[in-house]
Amino acid sequence: MSYLGCFDLFKIGIGPSSSHTVGPMRAARRFLKELPAEVFPRVTSVECELFGSLAHTGKGHATDIAIVLGLAGEIPDEVATNNVHAFIAAVTKHGKLILLGQREVAFSPLTHIRFNLRDLLPVHSNGMMFRAYAQDQLLAERAMYSIGGGFVVDEDEAFVGTARGAEHAVPYAFNSMRQLLEICAREHQSMAAILRANERALRGDHETDTFLDRVAQTMFDCMDRGIATEGKLPGGLNVPRRAKGIYDKLTQEHRGRMVMPHQVMDWVSVYAIAVNEENAAGGRVVTAPTNGAAGVVPAVLRYARDFCGGDTPKLRDFLLVASAVGALCKMNASISGAEVGCQGEVGSAAAMAAAGLASVLGASNEQIENAAEIALEHHLGMTCDPIGGLVQIPCIERNAMGAIKAISATSLAMRGDGTHHVSLDQAIETMRRTGADMQTKYKETSLGGLALAAVEC
Repeated sequence: MSYLGCFDLFKIGIGPSSSHTVGPMRAARRFLKELPAEVFPRVTSVECELFGSLAHTGKGHATDIAIVLGLAGEIPDEVATNNVHAFIAAVTKHGKLILLGQREVAFSPLTHIRFNLRDLLPVHSNGMMFRAYAQDQLLAERAMYSIGGGFVVDEDEAFVGTARGAEHAVPYAFNSMRQLLEICAREHQSMAAILRANERALRGDHETDTFLDRVAQTMFDCMDRGIATEGKLPGGLNVPRRAKGIYDKLTQEHRGRMVMPHQVMDWVSVYAIAVNEENAAGGRVVTAPTNGAAGVVPAVLRYARDFCGGDTPKLRDFLLVASAVGALCKMNASISGAEVGCQGEVGSAAAMAAAGLASVLGASNEQIENAAEIALEHHLGMTCDPIGGLVQIPCIERNAMGAIKAISATSLAMRGDGTHHVSLDQAIETMRRTGADMQTKYKETSLGGLALAAVEC
């Protein structure tokens, strides 16, 4: 059985999109890295053709920039985000690119990256076709797909099912929440303990804790940058960054003891907004499970730390439990906005955050499952319709709403004993079916829904 763990679900990367930026960057690099050894030295030019959602919203999601970075050998979690625009400008000006940092070829982003608005590749809307040439001779051609959350597969992997994760030997394998709950009951263990045992079998406690702490710190650092930065977001909509202004007002009101009971939700909102403004600006974020939904889990994680007394071990449990819920959403439905709409992004993130918070607060395994189900249920049917193909409107505020819904879902679940009518597995299956029924224009193409508001204005 394939197993998706926390190392799979949480990826440290670059904004503005996991499927449209992180995935294409990884795909471009992988295409060159996996060329036969005798082929790479012969390459004199490369090109990339983008299809589907990548073609329709790729400009707004910086897909072309990501392709150039990947061909240059950059990886999302290490690329210097503050140097990206200068690097792209230099490549465009000189018409040269050093592939994988080793081989210089003639390259222009304007001519060697093509946006195909007409055709689709067979596996997924986020399709890419890479080609390598020696002069006019085609040396290699490969279709690859960015299937959400930074995951990348080629056609062979997609058709044999390895998109769901590599084969890992874990003591407690599961592919549904029902199975996970049964394991917890049989072993008389908390959900976090079972998931910890799986990660221990894969990498050991030290490596797991080091990774989880790095993920949490990256999330907190992203929030801190977001609440310290003013200005307007790039892309042409001239959307002002609001996190700093909101944070400053909240801080002033707190010092003046002008605190309303609902103000804690304003703190949660500003944390989510801060992350997604950083993401929209191309900053360093954690896919959780995607970049478009990157603010939900961090905002609730910080709420758990700052308002609920969550210490480091509890925050690790939060992330372990959250990753399991995200894995189930990915395995049994999708976390790709281009495949199922925003219900798969912010909806999945809210379910992850609700489950993680419930774990921190000492909920039973059944209450954790209930919290995740409530959060996902009340995002079902949500479309992905960003204005201008940018992850700004409605994406930034949508993350704030997702974080608040996650907290409300946890609170409701913990008022009960975990007994409820609709299971998380059923909600995930409903999300899959709803996504299949949803018209393509509502799935990250900017051709329908709220995306038309700017046109109509």
